[in-house]
Amino acid sequence: MCGFRGSRISAGCGLKKRYGKRGAEALGLRNAACAASFGSRASGSGGCRWCGILLCMQLTLAHIGSGSGAKDGYEGLIQGYLERCAGFAQCRSEGFRSEKALMDWLGRQRGRTAAFAVLLDGRGRAMTSEALAAWIGKRRDEGTQQLVFAIGPADGWSEEARTGARLLLSLGPMTLAHALARLVMAEQIYRAVTILAGHPYHRQ
Repeated sequence: MCGFRGSRISAGCGLKKRYGKRGAEALGLRNAACAASFGSRASGSGGCRWCGILLCMQLTLAHIGSGSGAKDGYEGLIQGYLERCAGFAQCRSEGFRSEKALMDWLGRQRGRTAAFAVLLDGRGRAMTSEALAAWIGKRRDEGTQQLVFAIGPADGWSEEARTGARLLLSLGPMTLAHALARLVMAEQIYRAVTILAGHPYHRQ
């Protein structure tokens, strides 16, 4: 387990013991990040009650190919959702020129555990938002340090990549434009972390 209990950290917090000074320093940013994301209702003298739910795990939204341009409006929305995650989790976006470049990058990630790769694929497993949140929470509880959601090339993943993935995840049977798939996944990552935190963003 991460060691977080809501926004309050016990004296024997598992985060500092397991992840060292860098992980502990992330806690110092939690109130500012939440205030920027949710305004004054998320902060106060007692700190934000929604912060830090996944700060012990890095979430990465990766894609292959060129990113969406500033003119099409997608990139700003994608980054907006990932930035809004800051009060709950460490989130980032990474782009790669090819499937091989992504796989090489995954192999270079170092930590107590290997990076957990989730490939977006039409033949993969479909989940509700609640099920995805529960699945991410389970990976956190198992001690996963890096969780990577990757959107593949225009022609789809190679059979080798599919076979090596820890999970194939489907956004549904319809075909989505590359940039739109990134936006949908960014929003679902944000929705998942708010579900785990008990934040009212998600409504059933």
